[in-house]
Amino acid sequence: MATITTSTRNQILREIKRRGIVNQSELSDTLGITREAVRQHLASLEEQGVIEHEALPQQGRGRPTQGYRVTETGEHQFPKFYDALSLSLIQALATCQGMDGLGVVLREITDRQVETWKTRVEGKSLSDRMLELRDIYFDDDPYTSVERDDDGAMLVEHNCPYLSVAAQEPRICSVTVSTLQRLLGVKVERTKRFQAGDGRCVFRILQDQPIDPGFKFKWES
Repeated sequence: MATITTSTRNQILREIKRRGIVNQSELSDTLGITREAVRQHLASLEEQGVIEHEALPQQGRGRPTQGYRVTETGEHQFPKFYDALSLSLIQALATCQGMDGLGVVLREITDRQVETWKTRVEGKSLSDRMLELRDIYFDDDPYTSVERDDDGAMLVEHNCPYLSVAAQEPRICSVTVSTLQRLLGVKVERTKRFQAGDGRCVFRILQDQPIDPGFKFKWES
């Protein structure tokens, strides 16, 4: 995701966002900076991919005016409240449908994750599957690693992308545990938890405990 580095560019980006689409002259007049300065900042913002231009309807003679709007990438520069919405949805499901209803939804999410990942792990050894699943949250995840100790292997997660939600609704972590079990074919236990103040989640891979082939989803104990 691009990062805006100057206050002037921030002002320009906020003004474009506020107005939807705006041209160079309007930005210059509103912000009280020269058109040349605005042009340079717009060029930089467009190079970063956070804005894009389009030709506005021509008024009178002369060259068509260029208007600027925020791109999908640029939208991420502005506050979003996905965590609050996700938490509300989970709590509403649990309230309206009970634990059984919430379990049905989380099982469906698990099914979808398994469907996405199964082609990447099929036919591979357990060790290679573990290496693949370091990226279960996003590609080239630098925060999840395969580690080993006297008790065997484990996936260690140093960054949880869902931590804000999982801290208040740890039930959703059952999705990750169930997904790992189905993709690895063996039992997985979470022995360290962010929620417990451990600063990481550790998923212990119990290599000598294969799961039932019909296993789909189970609440984490």
